[in-house]
Amino acid sequence: MNRSLLQESTVSRRGLIRTGFHGTKPFSEGPSRMDLDLSLTMTPSEVHHLLDYTNVGNVDASSAEMSLPLGTSLIDTDRFKGAEDSAVKEKTEVLYSQFLEILHSRTNDSEVFDIIQDMIQACTDVLDEVVKSGRKLNEKYRMESNAWLQQERNTWRLLYCLYKDRLTLQKEDVDCDVPPLDGSEKDVVTHLYSNNANLREYQLIVDWLELCALETNKIQIGHFTDRTITWENTLLQLKNPEKTAFESKRATVTSLDPDAPIRERKPLHDLDTEDEARLSQQIFLEIRQGRIEEAQALCEHCGQPWRAAILEGWRLHEDPNYESSNVVQKLPIEGNPRRDIWKKCAWMMADSKKFDDYTRAIAGAYCGHLESLIGPVSNTWEDLLWAYLKVQIDIRVESEIRTCCMRNYLPLPDKYWNGKMSLEQIFDELAANKNISIRQAAKAQMRIIQKYLILDDIPEMMREIGKWLNEKMPAPHMLRFLSHVVLFMKQLGKDCQEDIADRVVKSYVECLIELRDPQLVAFYTAALPGDMQILLFSQYLETIKETSARKAALEEALTGGLDVETITTYTVETIRNRQDEAPEKQLQTAISPADEEKISALEWLTFYPQQRGELLWQTNAMIRTLLAEGKIECVRKAFKMVPTDSISQTIATYGSKDNLPCKEECSIKEYLCHQTYLAAIDGFNEWTHLYHNRPKQPQIVKDSANFTERVASEHKEQQYKIELDRWKMNLAEQMRITRDLLFNVLLFPDKGWLVDPDTMKDVHDDDLPAWENRLIQMENLRKVCIPEIVLLLHKVLHLSEDYKGCLRLADEIASEQRQLYAVYPKHKLAETLSKIAESSLALMNEKLDPWGYVPTS
Repeated sequence: MNRSLLQESTVSRRGLIRTGFHGTKPFSEGPSRMDLDLSLTMTPSEVHHLLDYTNVGNVDASSAEMSLPLGTSLIDTDRFKGAEDSAVKEKTEVLYSQFLEILHSRTNDSEVFDIIQDMIQACTDVLDEVVKSGRKLNEKYRMESNAWLQQERNTWRLLYCLYKDRLTLQKEDVDCDVPPLDGSEKDVVTHLYSNNANLREYQLIVDWLELCALETNKIQIGHFTDRTITWENTLLQLKNPEKTAFESKRATVTSLDPDAPIRERKPLHDLDTEDEARLSQQIFLEIRQGRIEEAQALCEHCGQPWRAAILEGWRLHEDPNYESSNVVQKLPIEGNPRRDIWKKCAWMMADSKKFDDYTRAIAGAYCGHLESLIGPVSNTWEDLLWAYLKVQIDIRVESEIRTCCMRNYLPLPDKYWNGKMSLEQIFDELAANKNISIRQAAKAQMRIIQKYLILDDIPEMMREIGKWLNEKMPAPHMLRFLSHVVLFMKQLGKDCQEDIADRVVKSYVECLIELRDPQLVAFYTAALPGDMQILLFSQYLETIKETSARKAALEEALTGGLDVETITTYTVETIRNRQDEAPEKQLQTAISPADEEKISALEWLTFYPQQRGELLWQTNAMIRTLLAEGKIECVRKAFKMVPTDSISQTIATYGSKDNLPCKEECSIKEYLCHQTYLAAIDGFNEWTHLYHNRPKQPQIVKDSANFTERVASEHKEQQYKIELDRWKMNLAEQMRITRDLLFNVLLFPDKGWLVDPDTMKDVHDDDLPAWENRLIQMENLRKVCIPEIVLLLHKVLHLSEDYKGCLRLADEIASEQRQLYAVYPKHKLAETLSKIAESSLALMNEKLDPWGYVPTS
């Protein structure tokens, strides 16, 4: 701790050592700023930030909020159904985007604790909104809807205060000098706190637990008790027994001094006994909440000023006149010079069965009496942890005082000194507590997180989180919390068990995918390793169908630093290679939903010009599959996904055609091959449609028809001849177009249709299997499509009576230049030769030889 800040520390009634706040709001705002509390807070003015930074969202809820059932996730909004669920879910879902905004606004490593403060504030703001809306709901539901969020905020506060001290104050601590052997109790404890990091952490945890209790319990006894004198019913019965409206059923005390009930072994009036029990409980509750001045004010309010005075006895003693240079005016002595006597008496009081549980606990809180604190007065995991730590602080402070102060103190019982425990022992005690609800609370996820944050055992915390991920996926808000804890610990350089940490963030991203927010998904995906980034963001891209949303997602990915080119390629390949769940034989004209999805995926590669080469590669791969399945309509739709300037953009990316890599050069040629084939098929379909739509000849009228009918018939005949001539002309033109389109496939330049150019350079060894598979696919397509094109071309030529053209097909098939015969299976070759033979026979029927020439003899 900074020495200049130590000099600001003063003995105060809020704690043995309490730093001056210099006008900032203290932990408690009671009616009195009386100096009374056992809290031993040693942090300087940061204390206000450490625990009270967001003390603006006090929740009116019962202590049940601090202990949910074991089977219930502390951040499980799925528990709430119906209208209430919608209201709470709507308000809490803003935390996803708010946490992202916080991380975006704080980018420097020095702002790591500012990030935590902002997250605390975000939780507080949402909690306030939930509380406001919860007022319209039933009490039980309101408590449940508040509890998980309050627990998260409390855990952020714990993380903030502990690691702020560990990473900031402990680093600033200088080597401690020798403890002041002749100093006052205050000086000794000041020195102890400034040099004992463990003790400071104990105190921070106690302050945190007190703040949690303060925000959980807001009911005050003063709300239903007017200012009064003490034991008024007993007093009235002693003074005027005949006028007592409700006479006690037992013999009461005969004196009214504070020790009378114990000394006389007689009770107070029954009504006073009830009031006394309620008052003791409320005093202890105030102490449990770190509000000792309010506890004192309550004692005075209820007519028991001696109780307020008793709470002064533990004060550390110091006489400032020894060190003061002011010799004119004597300064008041602070604390209790006979504190050891008071503590001995307090121990005896806490150890005595003559007092009620809460009275014993009040005394035990200031003398380190553990048994009185962990009894019936401690109902929750937090209560017990507070009790154990209060005792540990007391023992360590008392030990230091008795070691360093030059005076004799009354001895304390061995039981007091034997109560010293480590944090590990304390948590073991909590886990083995005889109260089943406390044992269950110790197993709750958020308590486990708090435990390991306190122990600073991040590797073990991560192993526990790994078990949760294996057993049952935590709720979305729990994953949000865990992910940010993991990111925080990574930023601090803690050992987060990288594999588990990545699984946590991955699980959170999978939840964010359901929210369909590209900014959220991209940001947190970027926190994962490269391979996982590709897998997860691709998974997200698969859920997006609209073009504008797809473009926005890629823009966020670029902003987040993701490898967009690799991700989009992986996405397209994943969808393209996906097998249909229930494959069915489809007509060529039908496009199934699965095919629609695959074709639509190509759009991911159309947004950036540098990806046009990959677009061609993926489109070609998809078309090969579609052609093999005979899905021509799907092929047409796939072609429409490719922008018309894709080839020019690909060439422009590399400067010129000569600079194209092997993959891009092969992609361009294959794309042109498929384009040529599709044009040929479309041309044939148009010719077929035209061929089968010959104008119908009108019916010939009968000889008995009248003049009008004959004139009409002649007109129809003339129209028919005109339409027939036009049809023949169009058919001849379409035949020539279709013939050329079909021949374009057979005569495709540069080694032929679906044959790669001699550019198998720069192919990486890892890519060889994919290339080999591609070559096999193209060869198989050649074996299917080229014979099909030849038959279609023969049909066009034969039906157009171009029999010589049909014979030319035989020459093209047999040509050694293109070696089309090599792709023919035997049965296909036989079928083709049979068709050509039919054309040759037709030539012979026209008095020509089999090759279409006029016979010479």
